[in-house]
Amino acid sequence: MNIELDPIDLKIIELLKQDSRISHKEIGQCVHRTGQAVGARIAQLMDAGIIKKYTVAIKYEHKQFIQLFMNDQQAFIEVERLVKQYEHVDECFKVLGNACYMIVSHFDPPQLNEFIEQLSQWCRYSVETVMREIETR
Repeated sequence: MNIELDPIDLKIIELLKQDSRISHKEIGQCVHRTGQAVGARIAQLMDAGIIKKYTVAIKYEHKQFIQLFMNDQQAFIEVERLVKQYEHVDECFKVLGNACYMIVSHFDPPQLNEFIEQLSQWCRYSVETVMREIETR
């Protein structure tokens, strides 16, 4: 389903990004619609795949951005299988550019070392460790 986002949809999305627990009634007050109308719009946004899920943001002590550079074609299958086994991997993206994959993770140093040792049999890597987060909103 393809839908075009209007200003009300964009405002609903922004409010949900700020607080995924906000009620439809509260959103409705902000966008001058009923809670029922807001619920219908949210359902359309979910059906269209624009809203994938509701979630919470967890502040982890450690956070990494890991770029993977593949050695060969077979490595893609193995790396994807390996990444799915680690609960500390928050997100994994197949990307265009210098790297083949970008991983967002929250490993403690010993866990990161183990993960990297496993990865190194399939690919080269670059790890960027977050020193501090800069609040944007």
